[in-house]
Amino acid sequence: MTTATPPSTPGSSGQQNATVLVVEDEPAIAAAIAQRLSAEGWRVEVARDGLAGVDAASRLSPDAIVLDVMLPGIDGLEVTRRIQAENPIPILMLTARDDETDMLVGLGVGADDYMTKPFSMRELVARVKALLRRVERAQQAAVTTPADPPMVMGDVTIDRAQRRVHRAGDEVHLTPTEFELLVMLASSPKTVQTRERLLAEVWDWADASGTRTVDSHIKALRRKLGPDLIRTVHGVGYAFEPPEA
Repeated sequence: MTTATPPSTPGSSGQQNATVLVVEDEPAIAAAIAQRLSAEGWRVEVARDGLAGVDAASRLSPDAIVLDVMLPGIDGLEVTRRIQAENPIPILMLTARDDETDMLVGLGVGADDYMTKPFSMRELVARVKALLRRVERAQQAAVTTPADPPMVMGDVTIDRAQRRVHRAGDEVHLTPTEFELLVMLASSPKTVQTRERLLAEVWDWADASGTRTVDSHIKALRRKLGPDLIRTVHGVGYAFEPPEA
C-alpha cells in the first residue's frame, strides 16, 4: 500500500479534502495515476491487488475509487461487489478491453463509470472530478431536501431522501449514478431527455464525448428494473414511461 501526498497548492476541482483509492497492479500505471490525481490536491492511496483494495476501501471509506479490472487475487468485478455490499462508493473501472459486454458487467456489479486502456490522464482526472461532484451533490441534496416525498409511479417507488428504489415491492439496488439517472428521467415522465443533457446533469460533463456511457447505464437500468420503463428515441435520447398502476 502506498500513499501519494498532495502538493501544497490545492487542485482546481474544489475537492481538496477528497480521498481517492487507486487499485492497480501495474506499478508504472499506478504511480502515474497517483501522481496525477495528487496534483489535483487529493489524498491518494494505492493498493496493488484485489484483496488489498477491498481492505483499503473498508479502512479509508474513500470518496472515489479508480479500479483496474484485471488484478491478482480477486479481479476488479469481485472487488466492486464486495465494496458496494459494504458501502456504496463511486467506482471508475479501468480495463484493457473495449468490449460492451465487459462494460455492462462492470456497471451491473456496481461501477459508476468505465474507461479502456490506453487513456489520457486528462480524461481520467475529468472522470474522477465528475464522480466527486456527484458525491458532493448527493450529500448536499440529503441535507437540503431530507423531506422530499417518494416518487410513486405505478409499481415503481423512488425514495430520494433514502436513495432507495422499489419495484413491485422488491428493492432494486442501484449505483449512485444509476439512481441519479433514474431520478432525472422520472422527474419529467414521458419527456425525452437528450444524451447531451443527461451527460451534463447526471455526469456533469461539459461535452458530448460520453454518450456511450449514457447508453450503457440505460442498459444497466433496464436490466435491473425491466425493459418497459425507459423508451429509446433513436438519434435523440431517452424518456421515462410510467408503468400502469
